[in-house]
Amino acid sequence: MSDKKVVPKYVPFVVGGSAGMMATCFVHPMDVVKNRMQVSGIGSKVKEYKTSFHAAGGILRNEGVTALYSGLSAGLLRQATYTTARLGVFNGLTERVSKDGAPPSFGVKVLIGLCAGAVGAFVGTPADLTLIRMTTDGRLPPAERRNYSNALTALARIAKEEGILALWKGAVPTMGRAMVVNAVQLSTYQQAKQQLLTSGYFEENIKLHFCASMISGLATTIASMPLDIAKTRIQNMKVVEGKPQFTGTIDVLSKVVRHEGVFALWKGFTPYYARLGPHTVLTFIFMEQLNQLYKSLA
Repeated sequence: MSDKKVVPKYVPFVVGGSAGMMATCFVHPMDVVKNRMQVSGIGSKVKEYKTSFHAAGGILRNEGVTALYSGLSAGLLRQATYTTARLGVFNGLTERVSKDGAPPSFGVKVLIGLCAGAVGAFVGTPADLTLIRMTTDGRLPPAERRNYSNALTALARIAKEEGILALWKGAVPTMGRAMVVNAVQLSTYQQAKQQLLTSGYFEENIKLHFCASMISGLATTIASMPLDIAKTRIQNMKVVEGKPQFTGTIDVLSKVVRHEGVFALWKGFTPYYARLGPHTVLTFIFMEQLNQLYKSLA
């Protein structure tokens, strides 16, 4: 009879979501800057913000320091839904396909990441929609602002004013981005961690988790930014005279390239990585520490 304790199925979900929410408290200002930069200059080569520092300075100057935490409730709700689901599904499936303690192959990790991303994004799209709208509201003229007071109010108003299905506006690019993010982020984190351990210079500690996370964060930023821009613009667009600004992901990407140049697909790279890199690091570090805490208390 094995003495190995069985981890309840809900634990990976709780640990993943908690780690994501803790990380968000530190990096949310970069999310605000990134979203502002991604919705700026739509249909024009004239840059509203020259750099991420210019964007952050403009927000501080025009709206005050608290504006850098606008939409924090939506950011936390997004982590409570999206990250809880994606990390829970990834960790659960990884454990299920591991044989005799041996981790699955890199290809299997990528497939698991794709599944985890799709599930997490579908669950988290309503919170993601409110996050985009709340973090970009301050750049609009006062008469055009939505002025959501918090994430729950935003969800209720969107459902009432635009219909319940509007909560999943941009779900397709959101799921596409999440599948890329998770396939790259989760698989490269596990693979980098595995390779660093075999190098002989690392052992299972925060130093290992940090280095693996930074590798994962950089790869994820490069791969996912074009889809993130499409997602952000679709979720923030307004319907003018009965016509939406964009018809879908391909429409957004083609218009960005045509009107703003191909490198605009990586607009906001610095704040995106400054947000995703540390968020990846903090999420995985918190997750590893919470897992160790659970095992010590179980």
